[in-house]
Amino acid sequence: MILKKLTLGIFFLTLFNSCVQTTVLLGPAYTLGSTGNVYQAGLSYGSSKIVKNSTGKSTEENIKDLLQLKDEDSDFEKLIKQRVINTRKIMNLK
Repeated sequence: MILKKLTLGIFFLTLFNSCVQTTVLLGPAYTLGSTGNVYQAGLSYGSSKIVKNSTGKSTEENIKDLLQLKDEDSDFEKLIKQRVINTRKIMNLK
């Protein structure tokens, strides 16, 4: 019985091993399914990969870094960033 479970477990492990890698395509696949626009889905996936390869961070991490208040920011930049932070607090976004 244990050998049967072990064999079945190893079989499923090898069968579903590559499922994790394809979840990267989930966003563009949803875009393709909802809008039917192949170009938009391809652009979404391609631009995400380019940003990730060039900066080493995802687009979400880059946006978070841009919205952090810094000492060398001008008064206008500080004002805009503070308003974005306040708006997100009001909308309960993280």
